[in-house]
Amino acid sequence: MGYDFRGKKMKSHNRSLQVLLLVFTMSAGAFAQTPADSDRQNQIDTLVAKAIGFLKARGQLEDGSFSSASAPGVTALVTAGLLRNGVSPDDPTVRKSLKYLEGLIHSDGGIYLNESTHKNYETSLAILCFKEANADGRYTEVLERGSKFIQGLQWDGGEGKEESDYFYGGAGYGRHGRPDLSNTSFMVDALVAAGEEGDSEALQRALLFISRTQNLESEHNTTPFPNKNPDGGFYYTPANGGESQAGETANGGLRSYASMTYAGLKSMIYAGVDKDDARVKAAYAWLQKHYDLKSNPGMGTAGLYYYYHTFAKALNAMDSPVFIDDEGEEHDWRMELIEELASRQQDNGSWLNLSLIHISETTRPERISFSVFCLKKKKGGWGGGGGGGGGG
Repeated sequence: MGYDFRGKKMKSHNRSLQVLLLVFTMSAGAFAQTPADSDRQNQIDTLVAKAIGFLKARGQLEDGSFSSASAPGVTALVTAGLLRNGVSPDDPTVRKSLKYLEGLIHSDGGIYLNESTHKNYETSLAILCFKEANADGRYTEVLERGSKFIQGLQWDGGEGKEESDYFYGGAGYGRHGRPDLSNTSFMVDALVAAGEEGDSEALQRALLFISRTQNLESEHNTTPFPNKNPDGGFYYTPANGGESQAGETANGGLRSYASMTYAGLKSMIYAGVDKDDARVKAAYAWLQKHYDLKSNPGMGTAGLYYYYHTFAKALNAMDSPVFIDDEGEEHDWRMELIEELASRQQDNGSWLNLSLIHISETTRPERISFSVFCLKKKKGGWGGGGGGGGGG
């Protein structure tokens, strides 16, 4: 299942998907220490204000959602971004979207459309949204039940899968729910936002699947794929014969690409993997060779805003204010990301990806719209952590 964008003019609600992401990438109050930080914060505030203005004026549909396609996930993402950028839960726009999402809560704890084949994805994003709106505890029970629901969707012994099975620990979508790293990454974010610790059984199951999506042969990954392309990066899934959205190497290996490598790195850290672990070091080394904000390395501009999202969350999780590439060049990645987003913002406050590309099932519009949910102010740093504020 996918959506095809071949340079056609996008409707305003599809533009809003990318606006949301970009809004969520940057949080108010992230800088306030030096004159340079103040200038940087002013730039963020201007970008965010224009984006929020676009969303409020042109993004929301009559039912409270922000997209006629993939409405629950996109609406949850947008609403969480508005909330973490200082918009009140009582703001008319936010209140309307929260009411829409509340109407999707099911008796099994899931938060999804009837007949949905994307229950993990929709519920995970809704958890992140309700976490942002839970300062007064109104959604505590919803978060607890939602967490149990997505744990029930996770591939494990309950589905007849043993630890040796390549499905084990992952989450997916579609009628058969084949697991993939992108959906598993969303699940990890939601579990941490709902209060799961890194050593919890659910996160450790996820860690086993995540380790198997890395091109690194080790005790954690004995799949046949890494020895064909042992570069330390990550790909989409080892299940059903393995798949990478970036394609295969000449010898049948699965090509690594940046958005999945950042997603894998971030998820490992959330699951308690130490920075000195060989898996983290190998992923970071791959990223050092492929530092870029003009493209999603390995994928061109496909999934570019989703890439920004995983890029920022992973580097924040690494607590890396400066990124040093493989040539020894230091990058103030936060500032470089702000400048890139500023250069791409339209006069009306939206962002567009006008590449003539096919958006595959892992880079659907709602995924692209995730790109900007990346950064959040935290004590001692920026970024959208998996706990507390959550983040997709």
